[in-house]
Amino acid sequence: MQKTPSPFLIAEVAQAHDGSFDKAIAYIDAVAKTGVQAIKFQTHLAQAESSIYEPFRIKMQTDDKSRYDYWKRMEFSIEEWQKLKEHTEKNGLEFMSSPFSNAAVDLLEKVGVNRYKVGSGEVTNFLLLQKIAQTKKPLILSSGMSSYAELDKTVEFLKSLHVEFSILQCTTSYPTQPENYGLNVIAELKKRYGVQVGFSDHSARIDTGIAAVTLGAELLEFHVKLDNNESNPDASSSLTIDETKQLVKAVQSISTALNTPVDKNDASAFETVKSIFEKSLAVNKSLKAGDKLLFEDLEAKKPKGYGIDASRFQEVLGKSLLKDKHPWEFLTTDDVQL
Repeated sequence: MQKTPSPFLIAEVAQAHDGSFDKAIAYIDAVAKTGVQAIKFQTHLAQAESSIYEPFRIKMQTDDKSRYDYWKRMEFSIEEWQKLKEHTEKNGLEFMSSPFSNAAVDLLEKVGVNRYKVGSGEVTNFLLLQKIAQTKKPLILSSGMSSYAELDKTVEFLKSLHVEFSILQCTTSYPTQPENYGLNVIAELKKRYGVQVGFSDHSARIDTGIAAVTLGAELLEFHVKLDNNESNPDASSSLTIDETKQLVKAVQSISTALNTPVDKNDASAFETVKSIFEKSLAVNKSLKAGDKLLFEDLEAKKPKGYGIDASRFQEVLGKSLLKDKHPWEFLTTDDVQL
């Protein structure tokens, strides 16, 4: 069996920093202690990405008059992005950020990223995909809002550009309910496109990520929050830092299990334990020599090896005892002629 690498875990901060550089730093410090491999932000440049006509996804208790104003407040300068990247790498994590405009790609190229993550809303944005393809860097495509018909066109487009890419099963619902996880899609995507497939989670549950990895997700992305007091737009869909640590440990265990198949044809490692837990036949009442053994006369007692194996009980039924037996005594081959 060829071993597969442990899933690549991406902690998504998105806008949880609420436009605060210091809070973004705090997120890096916290996430670095969880055991994930990467931390991901989002790079929004309001003028290039949005307009005053863009509606809010959800109502927020802020002073932002429009979604455009919100994105403007989320912006960091290139110097701040560079510091965030440096701090991320100093803490042993890969720095990632999703661009939402061609201008954001230009910025991230200056900052320096190893790969790009494309959000669900950008799957049909071939202009952005073309821009990313020009960087010659791999990309991760989130499929949350897309049908297979749309994905087919995007995959064909990316392949025509010779782009290395992977796809994440994702459901754009906050928080995602179990009936909408689409865990079945992980295998479907692998079969349909023959690329690396992962799972982007908005459920705010540890078990969702565990299930995704068990079903073959090679990448796992999920939103994080510093604690349950956060009120950012993705807070209800996010794991706390402590929950993230639990998820990392669970995924590591599942990965080890999947890469270490058990041979059920060989139980030799359990011989000692089997001798303790398995049982020998005994009688449950006083019986005389010559009595024929009935099912109702028998019990099975630990340990194995002190009487006839319990698995052989049918062999003694109807057989005559060769000697008297007291209640709860083991039944041996000296007691009955087999």
